[in-house]
Amino acid sequence: MNWQQLISNKRLGQEYRQPKRHDARSEFKRDYDRLIFSAPFRRLQNKTQVFPLPGSIFVHNRLTHSLEVASVGKSLGDDVARRLFANEPHNSLLHEIGTIVSAACLAHDMGNPPFGHSGEKAIQAFFREGPGSALQADVESAFWDDITHFEGNANAFRLLTHQFNGRRPGGFVMTYSTLAAIVKYPHASSAAGKKGKFGFFCFEQDNFVRMAEEMGLIRLSSPDQPLRYCRHPLVFLVEAADDICYEIMDIEDACKLKILTYGHAQQLLMAFFDDDVRTHIRQRIEDEHITDENEKIAYMRASVIGLLEHQCVKAFVDHEADILNGTFQGSLIDHIDPIPLQAYEACVDFSRKYIYNSRPVLDVELSGYKIIETLMEQMTEAVLHPKRYYSQQLIERVSSQYDIHADRLEDRIMAVIDYVSGMTDVYALDVYQKMNGISLPIV
Repeated sequence: MNWQQLISNKRLGQEYRQPKRHDARSEFKRDYDRLIFSAPFRRLQNKTQVFPLPGSIFVHNRLTHSLEVASVGKSLGDDVARRLFANEPHNSLLHEIGTIVSAACLAHDMGNPPFGHSGEKAIQAFFREGPGSALQADVESAFWDDITHFEGNANAFRLLTHQFNGRRPGGFVMTYSTLAAIVKYPHASSAAGKKGKFGFFCFEQDNFVRMAEEMGLIRLSSPDQPLRYCRHPLVFLVEAADDICYEIMDIEDACKLKILTYGHAQQLLMAFFDDDVRTHIRQRIEDEHITDENEKIAYMRASVIGLLEHQCVKAFVDHEADILNGTFQGSLIDHIDPIPLQAYEACVDFSRKYIYNSRPVLDVELSGYKIIETLMEQMTEAVLHPKRYYSQQLIERVSSQYDIHADRLEDRIMAVIDYVSGMTDVYALDVYQKMNGISLPIV
């Protein structure tokens, strides 16, 4: 693969149309702005990241997380571009890497359903082991693989590229490079394997193949195998930005929520540095008269993010040849220096044991699972029997952009998934309560 081909400003759905210029923005900056002002991006403010949506203490939701990931992604991309440009001064397109990565970071979670991973599991389980399992014989096998492995990453690609009713071809009409940079698992659901991860639904497979061939992504599968490509190189930077923010910000949030003590949070964060740097950080905190424990943790967190950003840039540049050849294994985090890697793994281990299994998180997951399960069951029943009175009442709630009245069963089921996965946590709860007669609109 080569950067000249990988950085493409061709837009999905408008490949042969020359855009009219009204300002000096690059096509990739237009992608960023288009996402910032979009309704699906705004809805992220009401979707759970890890902890329950804020009460008296404000913790991260999907929106604030995505903005932070975009910020770190911009730094990663700009620093990588600067290093690569020193070796390829003739390639001016390299300067766009930071903007492409930041735009992709904004979009990386847009396909996540309400209640985070619990919502994903509820949709999968509805078809694998719930009432939806009876539909297997009635739908195509590729579609069955998609819905039984439902994946927020693949759903983000659909959200950005699918032509919903009343919308233009190409969906958001994003550039090829920005779209490719969000596809973390560039293969079909039939190649998902044990982890169950994939990059695009069968409905959008042709779009991905067209972009992949245009940008020269290496195809890893033979014609008789499930479709599989290597990643676009910028996916590694988007993934790194997400890994850095997800893990480190969760430690800060857990400290604010008293899930771990200040001392324990300090221990986890300071472990990223050698003795000299730790001494320097403590001295800076003292010199700047920071006495508030939350501010101290914020300063340490910022120092950790800065270190991990530098380390991931180095890993990307050092392994550029392997990345372009499609032979690079693992994530950039896997290739950082031993001290920060060990500290990062300690944060991951702590989070799995004590944050993701804490009572507030589990309570949200349990409730969210039941809500999504019920919505899927009721709405799927409605599209299977659309002439029933109650079915008609439910279908009337669905936005006209979703193809809920389609002739094909697969299209109607996908419309249900589009509708449910696009909900915010609060809206999903509201619809659930109304379906079950728990609440009535205030007259």
